Amino acid sequence: MLAEPKLKTLKQLAETLTKDELIWVNGYLAGLMTHGSTEPLEQVMSSISKISILFGTDTGNSKKLATAFATTAKRKGITVKFASLDQYRLSDLQKEEYLVVVISTHGEGEPPAAAKKFYDHIHHNTFSLDKLNYGVLALGDTAYPLFCKAGEDVDARLQTLGAKRIIALQKCDTDYEADANQWFENILISLWAGVVPSHIQPIAQRKYNVKKNYTGSVLTKINLNGKGSAKETYHIEIAAEELVYQPGDSIGIVPENPLEIVEAITKLVNLDPTKKIVYKEEQVTVFDLLKRKLNIVYLPERVVKKYAAIVQQEIPVTHIALLNLLKIYPVKDAAQFEDVITMLEPITPRLYSISSSLKTHDGEVHITVARNCFTVNDEKYHGLCSDYLAFVEENSMFEFYVHKNSQFKLPAAEKDIIMIGPGTGLAPFRSFIEERDATGASGRSWLFFGDQHFETDFLYQTEIQSYLQTGALTQVNAAFSRDQREKIYVQHKMLEYAEEFYCWLEAGAYVYVCGAKEPMSVDVETALLQIIVNAGNKTQEQAEDYLNQLKEEGRYEKDVY
Repeated sequence: MLAEPKLKTLKQLAETLTKDELIWVNGYLAGLMTHGSTEPLEQVMSSISKISILFGTDTGNSKKLATAFATTAKRKGITVKFASLDQYRLSDLQKEEYLVVVISTHGEGEPPAAAKKFYDHIHHNTFSLDKLNYGVLALGDTAYPLFCKAGEDVDARLQTLGAKRIIALQKCDTDYEADANQWFENILISLWAGVVPSHIQPIAQRKYNVKKNYTGSVLTKINLNGKGSAKETYHIEIAAEELVYQPGDSIGIVPENPLEIVEAITKLVNLDPTKKIVYKEEQVTVFDLLKRKLNIVYLPERVVKKYAAIVQQEIPVTHIALLNLLKIYPVKDAAQFEDVITMLEPITPRLYSISSSLKTHDGEVHITVARNCFTVNDEKYHGLCSDYLAFVEENSMFEFYVHKNSQFKLPAAEKDIIMIGPGTGLAPFRSFIEERDATGASGRSWLFFGDQHFETDFLYQTEIQSYLQTGALTQVNAAFSRDQREKIYVQHKMLEYAEEFYCWLEAGAYVYVCGAKEPMSVDVETALLQIIVNAGNKTQEQAEDYLNQLKEEGRYEKDVY
């Protein structure tokens, strides 16, 4: 306990310090305790001179955090090397002394495309990283079975290669800001104080609450495509109590497996579907497991490997449906199939952009769902969730949760917005338009929409025309690719209005892109750069700098898949 005069002095000092200064003092004192000496401040501060901060992202959240980390470190006098993992020179890794990696997880536990090269490099090569001190921040979504798997893999592999953790792996859910910032503050404490990594205590990993599940009732389901269309796109309205969401958010739905496949499996393995099995500490029937909980329609390679070990057969590593796997490499009996059940993974939620505003539809959430159809080995298949929703009946009930998107949000009401959304990419923009119309936003709104045919595929055509008449939409330009010999897409319409588009950018407009990641979003970005070059009279390098500035300002956002 401090003597009263010293305690008084300490309190007076603390009252004058900012949050950052308090963190610094905390780190400095920790350093004194660790080293057992009273080193000069300058010597403690110089114990770390530079750090590399790398990020791997698809949606932009990892970059947003990494950028904030880099800014904070620079303000503390630390030299920062900042780069996306796909731009990072891999040969530099063995030269690094301090490294922070911020990485998200996508799909079936996979790293984002931008991080794949780095991920493969550290996993497929053997080299020493004994000079490296590192920390990994992993972003994910607890609704998915392989929460933060890519970050876990990177963290474990760096340690295997001899690197030392500055601090324990931090896993963050979709509400990541508080945990992420606290984690990086703890890293700075250790670096400022010159604390040896082994002395740093990891911050407590928060136990995430299960996302709030809503029970929804289907009010309406309408096929938005006209007769003769090659597509099926459903507008589905769902009612639920105590709904909370914002335009730009999505809902997550866990679909059920087709009944005919479940029945075919239980019959093939001669297993009573009413038999109960312990699953996650509860008794569940085989039928319920196969129908509502376990992924049986598209097994990832890691599950196929586990299946091969159970049946003790050589099976090529591939993606395959469980029913086909059982037919080609059968289990010996029902008991062995129960072993198979224990290694199956949960059904992964599917996300659908919300296409409504609560201010317009109180107590309702709307989604726009394209029934996904594809062919494998001349056999026709449908996407599990889109097929499930295509046949959902009015008044039927199902559960969902709201997936928040902190990036893809409307700007201030007076700001202009440009929305580029072909096909079901239109969904969040219907939400944007409804919200702005309900709140009387003064900013202009410009929509670029595209699909195959004007007569059969102009989604929400009547609504869009009405919003044009009332002024909720300032301008609409639509591209219908199959209505003429030469295919015309949204990017072509953008280029057609290049001068006006650039004027909107110069006036401060925010640009949003939603829909297919490839090739649509790539082609749209290429067209956007061309607009900046031509209408803005800039070089390619200047155009790229201009676009990067839009991204940094949050004026160019993508929600692509």
